[in-house]
Order: sequence, then structure tokens, then C-alpha cells
Amino acid sequence: MADSLSLDNTLVSNLGIEIVELSDEKIVATMPVDERTQQPFGILHGGASVALAETVASIGTFFLIDQENENAVGLEINANHLRAVRSGKVKAIGTTYHRGRNTMVWDIKIVDEEEKLVCISRCTMAVIKRKK
Repeated sequence: MADSLSLDNTLVSNLGIEIVELSDEKIVATMPVDERTQQPFGILHGGASVALAETVASIGTFFLIDQENENAVGLEINANHLRAVRSGKVKAIGTTYHRGRNTMVWDIKIVDEEEKLVCISRCTMAVIKRKK
């Protein structure tokens, strides 16, 4: 990660989310399915999937903007939870639908360790001026 973005002591680090690939074309992150991310029924919590999806969109947007003068903040997110996961890791793959000056729209697919689709999400990020 760049010096201007620390993930320590954030929701990202507390959920065990790790960024494994970051480029202009896509961002890939993993998250464990364990006591931090499961609901009381022993399956991946939908809110954890949404947190993973927004993390991917947020960090992806941050690395496509002027980091000294702009910030990326979530504007809207939706998610469809398609498959339950009980353990292991999930992987989120984010790509952009739209890269504008003021907004970016991301497609995030979350898959299990067998590459089976777990969740699909669309997240709109706002690009705002950074307060100095």
C-alpha cells in the first residue's frame, strides 16, 4: 500500500482483508471466513461481504485518483448474496464499469475457494476534494 493509505487498525485489518492484486484494470482482495466474519449461524455474514466489496471499490478508486488532492468515499452499494460459505477464504475481484471525474462505478464479484460465485455487488464511489 502507498504511504498515504494505512489499513492498520481499521475495519479492513480487523476483518483480515488483504489486498493481493492492484492495477489500473482490477483489484483483488481476500477475506477469511472465520469468527470475525461469520454470522451466529456459522456462515459468512452478508455485511462482511458488503464490507469486502466496498473496501475493494474504495481502494481501487483511491489508486485511480489524485491522492494528494482527492478522496474516495462510498456513495451507494448493493449486493446479492448467492451462496453460503462456512470456512476458508473468499476472494473479491473488482473492475470498473465507469471512471468519471466525480464518480466511479465498480463491479465486484466475490467467489469461494472453488471459484464459485458467492456474492455480486455494484458500488458507486464519489470522488471528492480532500480537505487540507
